[in-house]
Amino acid sequence: MISGLLSQAIVLRVRQAGEQALSNLASPASLAFIAAIFLVSVPVFVQAPLVRSLPWLSLGLTGIWWWSSRWLMTRPATHPWGDLLWGFSWTWLAGSLYWGWLRWEPVWHLPLEAIALPIVLVCLLRQRFVIGSFFYSGSLLGTVITDLYFYLVDLIPDWRQLMQVEPSLAFSVLQQAVTKVQTPWGYSWAAMLGSTLAVIGIMALCQRSLPWRVFSGAVLGTILVDGLFWLSASIG
Repeated sequence: MISGLLSQAIVLRVRQAGEQALSNLASPASLAFIAAIFLVSVPVFVQAPLVRSLPWLSLGLTGIWWWSSRWLMTRPATHPWGDLLWGFSWTWLAGSLYWGWLRWEPVWHLPLEAIALPIVLVCLLRQRFVIGSFFYSGSLLGTVITDLYFYLVDLIPDWRQLMQVEPSLAFSVLQQAVTKVQTPWGYSWAAMLGSTLAVIGIMALCQRSLPWRVFSGAVLGTILVDGLFWLSASIG
């Protein structure tokens, strides 16, 4: 009898824990966190190949993202998603401009990625487009750390060469870059900078507000994307 009651109590507790976990996962803050990770991945896996062949189309899509964000923000139920899309539209614009016309020169990467920074700072001061501004800021921080790694490990020459060679020769350039990464110097900086991003992302994730969850998703998404690229380049 006692064992039966104990078993029922355990089953009930597990069920309640599962329902609570699903409830947390479906909360607006958790969904915003997941959406931020997804939107950080989009420019890398979708925009990069698109902008090489159709740069004007990629640039024109910025207007669609911006218009969609404004439309979503006209409705209270979808306002946060419109706000997030507003921030994404700026990262898409920066990616279109750089990868479409200036990808051969890495020195222009950060200035173009930061093209909306003055607007975002003004919006934060005025408490407008807060969610989108936090997304853009997290994405920009991830870009800064990634580019800093490229400079510290001397991957900039490989970047320039990769943008200029024929696709058939790209693999050899990537392998040359991987040899620089797979050194004590490369591993050390990857660990330090990756840990810095992880700590910042986790600290932001501990906050319960939507903007901070979005910021965390953008930062931690950068680690995910960088890791996937390194893995694909290493495997070949």
